[in-house]
Amino acid sequence: MAGLRLGPLLRHVDWDTGRSATIWVEADRPCTAEVRCADGAGGSVRTFQIAGHHYALVPVTGLSPGAVTSYEVLLDGVRVWPLPDSRFPASTITTPAVAGTAGSGRPAPGVRVTFGSCRQAAPPAGRHGRHGPDALDTLAARLAADPEAVRPDVLLLLGDQVYADALSAETRQWLAARRDLREAPGAQVADYEEYTRLYYESWLDPEIRWLLSTVPSLHIFDDHDVIDDWNTSAAWLAEMRATPWWQERVLSGLMSYWVYQHLGNLSPAELEADALYGEIRRAPDGTDALRAFAASADADPGTVRWSYRRDFGRTRLLMVDTRAARVLAEEGRAMLDPAERQWLRDNALAGHGGYDHLLIGSSLPWLMPPLIHDAETWNAAVCRGDRGERWARIGEDLRRRSDLEHWAAFPASFAMLSDLIEEVATGPRAPATVAVLSGDVHHAYVAEPRIPTTARVFQLTCSPVHNSIHTAVKWGFRLGWSRAGRWLGRGFTRHGRTGRPPLSWRRTGGPWFGNQLMTLSLSARTARLQLHQARKKGKNGAELVALLDRELTEAV
Repeated sequence: MAGLRLGPLLRHVDWDTGRSATIWVEADRPCTAEVRCADGAGGSVRTFQIAGHHYALVPVTGLSPGAVTSYEVLLDGVRVWPLPDSRFPASTITTPAVAGTAGSGRPAPGVRVTFGSCRQAAPPAGRHGRHGPDALDTLAARLAADPEAVRPDVLLLLGDQVYADALSAETRQWLAARRDLREAPGAQVADYEEYTRLYYESWLDPEIRWLLSTVPSLHIFDDHDVIDDWNTSAAWLAEMRATPWWQERVLSGLMSYWVYQHLGNLSPAELEADALYGEIRRAPDGTDALRAFAASADADPGTVRWSYRRDFGRTRLLMVDTRAARVLAEEGRAMLDPAERQWLRDNALAGHGGYDHLLIGSSLPWLMPPLIHDAETWNAAVCRGDRGERWARIGEDLRRRSDLEHWAAFPASFAMLSDLIEEVATGPRAPATVAVLSGDVHHAYVAEPRIPTTARVFQLTCSPVHNSIHTAVKWGFRLGWSRAGRWLGRGFTRHGRTGRPPLSWRRTGGPWFGNQLMTLSLSARTARLQLHQARKKGKNGAELVALLDRELTEAV
């Protein structure tokens, strides 16, 4: 009898018609995976096989717009979800009340978007971890305990969903029983099977498992999903490719991301048109096909697109790949290759005037503390050789040690994104807000550029969901936002001869340090932002504490 190894995860919910969704599961053997909803909707599909593991992305059809329906999962006709001893409410699918589309003239529903990044798996129940309460765990517990609590319409996971290079004690023990950790890559994941362990550890957490079964989620990777500083520079990549273990690591990272995260980002129509997905579903074993795809994606990032677009009524989300799509040659460094830049521009401007809010999901922040921005721009100049070979060597060392790899470290890309945002946000057809949603930097803040736009423009950064930050780094970020930090930054610009940034900005919220989540509530042409931080409560409990509740469409 087939058993449920992982999931279900509610992924795509259709905002065009409100009548379909997809649910991801992993089974322990080949089988037919089926979803049955209480209102009669449902769907079924055969599992596909990758490296001895069995997966299905079940299309659910026949849903009613503006409704909430519970569902169950069956494998070969036997119910496996909800679990027989579950202490959580039934898993449900919620469809939008009105299926409005951008530019259709019909009324569109508002959308509630919760986002964050950087989540190391929470420790087993009854144990306190060094990072404190998990913000997603705490959110799940609150939603499960209060049926009247307002749930997110979508959860955006903006990178570092798993840490391939920073493992828990339990996973290190599991690896040690499998291979000699004295051999590279040591206590880091080495292959596809070890990646599956990371997802089990993270997504089998009872609170997380229930939350992901009932709140749709959209994902994008960042560096730790593969390795710290992934694709930070051409020199870094050359060194990694020279190591004997890197090829297996990066291929396994891309393969597992495609299976566990990327597939669920796609709509049923996109899945139907995806040649690789069709090939793998038809094959008895899709491992070789997926491995060839990952090898091609690693060798030539232009062969694959990890970025994607979702429209939620009159809110548009563009989730941008800021890791695999980079151009690393020092003379032409870019955060996005030419095809990716064009994709971003085309989708930001398509139907311009037909959406009220534009969200750009970027794992890495666009607007950073000014001192850090200036340091990264300076670093890009010296690494390029503008101050000679000696400074280029120093710059490369600093780049890796200090994680100098955000948008500012790609000056032409920073200017491109700034210009595009200003173009979208200006004129009578501009949306009400344009917001770049980011994580990565292990603190949260709100920043606003000083540009003459019609729309309100924001950098909204929220990280970590469950991690921590060294005290010295925390003070470094505080310095970065300070007046003294701005003065120090000018020293970098003078030495690097980089000039001033093409725009200026100010911090209008934060910085906040802790495990936290931001939520954007978007309706018509209004936007409300909330920040909740997980805090200990009692001996073993936790609660979400509101640190910010602000109307973004009102003047500060």
